[in-house]
Amino acid sequence: MTELGRRLARPLAAAPRIGRFERLPKWLNLVPMVAQWCWLGIGYRSLTLPSALNPGITAGGLVGEGKSEYFRAMGPLAKAATAPYISCKKFAECDVQGLAAGLRDAGLAYPVVAKPEIGWCGFGVRRIDDDAGLADYLDRFPEGEDFILQRYLDEPGEAGLFYTREPGQSHGELFAILLRAFPSVVGNGVDDIGTLAWRDIRARRGMHDSHHASSFDPRYIPAKGEQVRVATVASTRVGGGYEDGARFRTAALAEKVDEIARDMGDFHVGRFDVRYATPAALAAGEFTIMEVNGAGSEAVHAWDPRYGISDVYRIVFAKQRMLFRLAAMARARGNAPVSGWRLASLFLRQRRLLRTYPPSN
Repeated sequence: MTELGRRLARPLAAAPRIGRFERLPKWLNLVPMVAQWCWLGIGYRSLTLPSALNPGITAGGLVGEGKSEYFRAMGPLAKAATAPYISCKKFAECDVQGLAAGLRDAGLAYPVVAKPEIGWCGFGVRRIDDDAGLADYLDRFPEGEDFILQRYLDEPGEAGLFYTREPGQSHGELFAILLRAFPSVVGNGVDDIGTLAWRDIRARRGMHDSHHASSFDPRYIPAKGEQVRVATVASTRVGGGYEDGARFRTAALAEKVDEIARDMGDFHVGRFDVRYATPAALAAGEFTIMEVNGAGSEAVHAWDPRYGISDVYRIVFAKQRMLFRLAAMARARGNAPVSGWRLASLFLRQRRLLRTYPPSN
């Protein structure tokens, strides 16, 4: 077996344990990151400097940008690698018949995924299987706000591909690879899904989250050994697990990501969230893009349970140093960062919207 074959043969963690860093309260694990961010901001004379990256995207994708902003920046190669979608706005006259007609016109059919234009951590993301599900989503969605209906990708693997490119350079690099494990349970032939999910340290998170509505039948009894996925999204918020996928790094994958990013104009830092069929397919650069995130993409591959707290901060601090370094280069080329007031306004609006979205499922 080749070295690549040995690396890919290692099974993904279907339900990773919770690492030490993930056990920390969210506010506590952010303190060192915020402290370093402020230190870098002082050194580079701007706390909002990373917003100078990715010109054409709101605040460089640091916070508050819309998902379709990245799609609109795509050329033909990048669009071909992206799941088709339609953009929608909730307004008084909006109805299911009109949205369903829009799906048909775009060549889309159920199931689709509905997701808010401005989102985070899977808030408001739902799989929709029919008109009734679409009507429910539309009824719950906030008035005047935008959302996307996108082809549902049923490939079993999900990854986040972090990309960086120095301003002025023609090529970039695949900075890191995040593998996501969906919340799931394994049947024993006796207990129903509800009981299994409640016993699982990760899967029960979705049952506790007020912004998540579990879509599985809690009375269903899976056969012994049967694995059942219990959420559409793979965020740790609802029980998903993260793993560092560095072993998937190949020249083919790096080249494919670089080609796509270069087909998006001045896209310098961000993460492509993708689905893939098999580990070998991902390593070969075969994947479909669900969405793109910009300068605000977190280095969540560091949340791999194998890493200790010091390892996590080493990875995150290196990412933040890189972000400021590249942003300083972008500023030197004439890209001005947004003001602190503007960034705070975008952040507060995003936080406010998250509370108004329909529950994810």
